[in-house]
Amino acid sequence: MDKLLKSISYIFHPLLMPLFGVIFYFSKSPRFIAPEVIQAKLISLLILTVLLPILLYFLLKTLGKVRSIHLRSTKERIYPLILNCIVIVIVLQRILTPTQAIELHFFFLGILLSNMSCLILVIFKFKASIHMIGVSGLFMFFIALSIHFSININGTLAMTASIIGAVATSRLHVKAHSSKELIMGLFIGLIPQLILTPYWL
Repeated sequence: MDKLLKSISYIFHPLLMPLFGVIFYFSKSPRFIAPEVIQAKLISLLILTVLLPILLYFLLKTLGKVRSIHLRSTKERIYPLILNCIVIVIVLQRILTPTQAIELHFFFLGILLSNMSCLILVIFKFKASIHMIGVSGLFMFFIALSIHFSININGTLAMTASIIGAVATSRLHVKAHSSKELIMGLFIGLIPQLILTPYWL
């Protein structure tokens, strides 16, 4: 059980949540999108939102700005969050513009707002759970898509809600966060997506 709970934090890592959202969108969208376009978007996002942050982490570690991948202190989280915000801005301007995929554009805009909120809290020495931010934002996006496309994805929503519970349990088990930090992360992930939903729904 100990290994399972620890592995949950890696399987549902925050870096993977945006990519999961994009894959889900392309799999459920009723619009025709050329396979080459989907492939290009996914590869670009994989590079920018997963591989690049990993490389930037090792750069920060080499420079002595972070000590471990867990980013246990609020001070260690400042630079990764700033760099992640910059990466998301690049995605919004180059990969997912409103004219190409308005739903994904606002999904990533919500992710940007969540990151900025987390960064502000970190500056004030509060460490909200980035894991909870990622998975709860994804959950809200799934709900909005089900309404937008008029599709029944109750199974997916139930599974995602279970994942939120599993992630929270995992973070408590490894003593990475307090209950207050997990709840704050939940709302920081949900609220920006909820606020932006009327702009594209």
